Amino acid sequence: MGAGAVVAGVSDSGFAHVIDPNKTWYNNRRLFNLTILTCLLLITSSTNGYDGSVMNAFQSVDQWKEYFGHPEGSRLGLLNAIQNIGNLCAYPFAPYLSDGLGRKSAILIGAVIMCGGTALQTASTSIGMFIAARFMIGFGLTFAQNSAPLLVTEIAYPTYRAPLTSAYNSLWYIGSIIAAWTTFGTFKIANNWSWRIPSVLQALPSVLQIMFIWFVPESPRFLISKGKDEEALKVLAHYHADGNLDDPLVRYEYEEIKAALDFDQKVAGNVGWKALWTTPGNRRRMRIIIALAFFSQWSGNGLVSYYLNAVFDSIGITDPTTQLLINGILQIWNQFWALGAGLLVNRIGRRTLFLWSTIGMFLFFTVQTICSARFAIEGNDAAAHAVVAFIFLFYAAYDIAYSPLIVSYTVEILPFHLRAKGLTIFNFTVSCALIFNQYVNPVALKAIAWKYYLVYVCWIAFEIAFIYRYVIETKGKSLEETAALFDGEDAEIHIADAAQRQAEGVIGKTPLNDAEKQSSQHSINMIETVPKL
Repeated sequence: MGAGAVVAGVSDSGFAHVIDPNKTWYNNRRLFNLTILTCLLLITSSTNGYDGSVMNAFQSVDQWKEYFGHPEGSRLGLLNAIQNIGNLCAYPFAPYLSDGLGRKSAILIGAVIMCGGTALQTASTSIGMFIAARFMIGFGLTFAQNSAPLLVTEIAYPTYRAPLTSAYNSLWYIGSIIAAWTTFGTFKIANNWSWRIPSVLQALPSVLQIMFIWFVPESPRFLISKGKDEEALKVLAHYHADGNLDDPLVRYEYEEIKAALDFDQKVAGNVGWKALWTTPGNRRRMRIIIALAFFSQWSGNGLVSYYLNAVFDSIGITDPTTQLLINGILQIWNQFWALGAGLLVNRIGRRTLFLWSTIGMFLFFTVQTICSARFAIEGNDAAAHAVVAFIFLFYAAYDIAYSPLIVSYTVEILPFHLRAKGLTIFNFTVSCALIFNQYVNPVALKAIAWKYYLVYVCWIAFEIAFIYRYVIETKGKSLEETAALFDGEDAEIHIADAAQRQAEGVIGKTPLNDAEKQSSQHSINMIETVPKL
């Protein structure tokens, strides 16, 4: 798989010629409604962001530390890691709920479990209850975060699919911002409500999803996979074409989904866990997905995400008010860069953003390491202030790719029948990386301080080489067209055959007109020119 494989831009995609260029989310009522409903799914990531930030903030709250006996070392690592252990325990079941019961049902089940977990955390009277609550939150989060991004990418209007799916992981910071500033506002309360109030607010995204998930459409791809073709066609027509079943875009999407599902089941056998590794195309996918999962947690960001107070202590910033204030500002900074990059993903491209991001992280983390060393050796206050500045610059670099793209890139390169399972592998890998970090980071920071940063400097250098060698561009492709990038000629022929059938007027009640046939022929030509891996 060559490093330089590039596909056609948005204007060359198979669906570009069947889309009304004047239709936008703000001037079309049904598209506007779909966008609002999609936002309900995006906030799933906010629950995860809230958890990471609130645990970071609790370590600067004296009332929380005193109530739970000043946890440190491996015990503090367990408090942070237990949520991810809960994730791990749910992973074997998550794809079966998503593929069996549907995306919506899995999200609902996860939201209910998370509400129970936050109630238990708020009412905790012992560290055992607190640990059990965080395990429960992690267990429920797995079901929701395994299905929400899938449903977003499978119901989105084609031109908005990439920005919306990229916004999913970017909204991690919305939860983080709320947690950071809530804790900053409550940490001076002279009782246990200083940490119980932030705990109860963690349920807010899940409560909203329980209330409004009933209004979200089910994935047309899921419906077609269950033989509910007519219902899927109606969903596509209602939200993408104002109810017109014969709209060229609806015809294109419907036939392409049918062809891709047929290819997965009958040609490629992409239906079980084993299929993730049995074909060259799927092995390429898994190599990228697993690598990006590790990179998203092992790039030095884990030090700040869960142990910011320890980093600050190492450079002489020990005042809790200052620590919490910087944490709150950092989350707003992160949200700005993550969402901004997510909106530009269709213009700049995935591969370019990954390269810029990783090179930027390497440069800024290297300088941060140098400044931390100078403070430790010389006690230079200017070096300490520089560390804070380079933490902000490091996160700006991280946020332009690893916040918006790791989930959206994962789901778009996976075929439908492997999408839930592949995302489960991604999330499982993230959890393993997090658990390792959450146990190792506090111990390593305490033992060797700034010298531990050198490990991440070397690792990020490896990441640059991997991204350059293996990550390919998918800009301008529909979910089904991306298969041609990984599965080779068989996928190209099968999808091109579907486009040909559409061009001949096979689906729908009336034949296609000349313009619609020309559009479908364009998609055939586009598929035939996709570069081979």
